[in-house]
Amino acid sequence: MKTYAYGFPRLGKQREFKRLIEGYWAQKVTEEELLTGIKELNRKREETYQKYVNAHPQGEMTLYDPMLDMALLFGVYKAETLDEYFNLCRGKDALEMTKWFNTNYHYLVPDFEGKKPCFKVTTPVWNRHEGARENVHLIAPFTFLKLSKNLPQEYFEEALKELTEIVVQYINEKGFESVHLEDPALVMELTEKEWNLIQDAYKSFEKANAEINIFTYYDSVDCLQKLFDLPVSGVGVDFAHDRGENLAQLREIDPKGKKLFAGVVDGRNVWRNDLFKTAEVISELSKKFDVVVTNAAPLFHLPVNLLGVTLPEELLKKVAFAEEKLKELQLISQILSGDEAEAKEWVAELESSFGEITKVRERVKSLKEEDFVRKPSYQERIKKQQEVLNLPLFPTTTIGSFPQTEEVRRVRLLYKKGRLSEEDYKTFIRGEIAKAIQIQEDLDIDVFVHGEFERTDMVEFFAEKMKGIATTGNGWVISYGTRCYRPPIIYGDVERDGQMTISEIVFAQSLTEKPVKGMLTGPVTIIAWSYVREDIPTSEVAYQIALALKDEIKDYEKAGIKIVQIDEPAIREKAPIKKRNWDEYFDWAIKSFRLCHSSVKPETQIHTHMCYSEFGEIINYIVDMDFDVISIEASRSKGDIIETFEKVAFDRQIGLGVWDIHSPYVPSLEEMEVIVERALKVIPKENFWINPDCGLKTRRWEEVIPALKNMITVARKLRKT
Repeated sequence: MKTYAYGFPRLGKQREFKRLIEGYWAQKVTEEELLTGIKELNRKREETYQKYVNAHPQGEMTLYDPMLDMALLFGVYKAETLDEYFNLCRGKDALEMTKWFNTNYHYLVPDFEGKKPCFKVTTPVWNRHEGARENVHLIAPFTFLKLSKNLPQEYFEEALKELTEIVVQYINEKGFESVHLEDPALVMELTEKEWNLIQDAYKSFEKANAEINIFTYYDSVDCLQKLFDLPVSGVGVDFAHDRGENLAQLREIDPKGKKLFAGVVDGRNVWRNDLFKTAEVISELSKKFDVVVTNAAPLFHLPVNLLGVTLPEELLKKVAFAEEKLKELQLISQILSGDEAEAKEWVAELESSFGEITKVRERVKSLKEEDFVRKPSYQERIKKQQEVLNLPLFPTTTIGSFPQTEEVRRVRLLYKKGRLSEEDYKTFIRGEIAKAIQIQEDLDIDVFVHGEFERTDMVEFFAEKMKGIATTGNGWVISYGTRCYRPPIIYGDVERDGQMTISEIVFAQSLTEKPVKGMLTGPVTIIAWSYVREDIPTSEVAYQIALALKDEIKDYEKAGIKIVQIDEPAIREKAPIKKRNWDEYFDWAIKSFRLCHSSVKPETQIHTHMCYSEFGEIINYIVDMDFDVISIEASRSKGDIIETFEKVAFDRQIGLGVWDIHSPYVPSLEEMEVIVERALKVIPKENFWINPDCGLKTRRWEEVIPALKNMITVARKLRKT
């Protein structure tokens, strides 16, 4: 039984990818050193593949994002130098960023600006396919166009045909022998017209002088037979997240002599595979198909491997990261060849359980519908909030975090390694909070934050303070570009292990008369940015987390905190790809958010924050969350999100981000005003807040203070008009 794997993390075990590229940005690494280092990192990746599987893609490595590389390769953008390349990623001309399907990976969105595209093969400064011959990695034309923006519908058919022909031209000119073509957009709910366009355009693959293997993932393909009817050599499908739909279809379809790349090892979650059950499925499919065993989704959603992670021993025997997933493919192949000994040892602990908390489960079971409803209505409570807070028109605030300087990271590391006492660490953090409060006083911001200097990550921080969730220590995963995070593992029942955030917030509030926001990460985002247990419904996990946050908010109120922000940036991201499954998801997602705040006082103002999502699709669900104020990203989309609010009766307060914090570029007054002026055509001025797109932890104070000054100047000018 042949094995194949794809999407192995580019980050490197020691985050070499991040250090090389950020070193280049900081002018500490030359262009030659950067490219040499990236090639060496890719060589190590390929050696890992070769240790376990028969084949893998070539040309997967990127300097930032594969969608951008595709856009440069086929002439959508031009970048003749690396600086021009990175300008499209993080400079003044940075492309809009959004989530890759329903994952926490962000991609750069190609923008056709309403124009008819003209594709051509170019030689970009970053040539990722140099030397590649077999299984050359490309994003498929349909997925590329489907996930781009502002391509007029009247041009879509022509663009799909033209791009497919250009891709085939590229394949033939380069002399590729086989191509790994990723087309995950085929799992979306496509119309009959779209399927016809795909079938018509992809006829061009008949002209390719190479085997074309097309890969789908993250969900089922609704018309799987049509996929096998295409002029391709093989088809990859996901068996881990397809709700059984792919397997059911495969039992009925005609394979047309195509290979089946059976995605049976989960590339998005860490739990070990039930190898023998999987082998039974492969054995069944092998009677009908030429099967190649592979992963069900790209492995870059996982840390590199388990070496050096800080997990409980019981948990280590139940999980697998990217390299261990390759091992699972190898073990499945061994089972099918009659060698079962190592596989039996691998799955020996799968049935054992730990982490159950009876009182937590009973608390969830006792929930009633009224526990998810806040009273009184927004219209009544907003009046009380205005009396208590007495905020001006166009109130200014930030999203939560302030710059985490090298000194902050150094001191936190010393504390984690036991080289700094808890008392000294807390004294340092209080000093940083005091500085942040003074900066906000000097800037005359209206609603303060404490800066989150004690927090490594908005999910990991809470995971460390909750029972039933484990943190990995060095289980790094890329979120976008070079930005990394360490997803925790939710393995048991969840409750808070004492107060989580109260002391820092209360200390910050003691330093100012201005209101300081209590800052919490919402239950859906904690789930979305963690690896969640699969032995109970995800809805139950969400309610457990929500109850823990509910207890924290009660403690905020007892301490006199008047504003609480419950961040839910992942609520759109976590939604199923197929909209027919949305109602079931949003039912528990919205309830979990409302459960957090349903019992707060009317005068306590509840904020939420969301970023980089297609809000237009979910605006009605968002309104149902019953917050008082929402802050959302708007700078990279240049305020396009305002169109969403033209279509609904949105009566809450809102802050549209006027400054893209993912770029070091400091926006001018005029650039901020463009976004605000457009927004005020739709949003009443009484409901409008002024804030950045997101938290400021990745920026430097030298960038933050000038940008905040501009932001506050905009608010002051607006108050005079």
